[in-house]
Amino acid sequence: MKLDGRRVLITAGAYGIGKAMAEGFEAAGARVAIADADEAALAACPGHWLKSCLDVANEDAVADFVAEVDAAFGGLDVLCANAGIAGPTATVENIALEDWRRCVSVNLEGAFLFAKHAIPAMKRQKAGAIILTSSTAGIYGYPNRAPYASAKWAINGFMKTLAMELGPFGIRANSICPGSVHGPRMERVMEKEAALKKTTRDAIYEGYASGTSMKSFVHAEDIAKMAIFLASDAARFVSGQIIAVDGHTENPDPKV
Repeated sequence: MKLDGRRVLITAGAYGIGKAMAEGFEAAGARVAIADADEAALAACPGHWLKSCLDVANEDAVADFVAEVDAAFGGLDVLCANAGIAGPTATVENIALEDWRRCVSVNLEGAFLFAKHAIPAMKRQKAGAIILTSSTAGIYGYPNRAPYASAKWAINGFMKTLAMELGPFGIRANSICPGSVHGPRMERVMEKEAALKKTTRDAIYEGYASGTSMKSFVHAEDIAKMAIFLASDAARFVSGQIIAVDGHTENPDPKV
């Protein structure tokens, strides 16, 4: 699918799913801007990408960068609100309020703030696509990950509301729900779960993989390809949808 000249802003775009999105969008012909909290990862990204090191929960920083992108690109066609953190791995009674709030803030408030400040540019041109990265944790219950699951369920409700509010302006909104994605972030999650359950990382991996019909984790590029489709004209009447890219997950909790 070609996205020649489309103007795309991706949060957490310097590594993992976000970087795969940025590379995929650019390969499809789009102009790319990324925000990330990791300064070193940003520095390693292509120099011609428009970049900002920021905390997605800081409204002033978000507003400034969206305005910079709007001015530099002359508008904004696609927002991929992809930033998120795993949060604590613990039972509810053992989660500190501070850890709960930080997880919800990054995962939910970050998406809200970028959408809030991107919407005026999209309304001005009467077109746009907002793509939120949720999770299969936003579809199922998710033991030992209450803050993360709560934020991802909320992302899907936020997306549904955006779709209804913005449809009359030609703006679409959808959520992508990745399953378990190969990469450092999921490795950290599995190590924490292995420690909590007094088992091995490999047992946790097999538990996750066995809960999918395809018996495998997915790759960041699989998520990026779905984002490109949702941003394209091929999806011009796809809005308000929660789309899992997970190899068909029945139960995300490792069976250990």
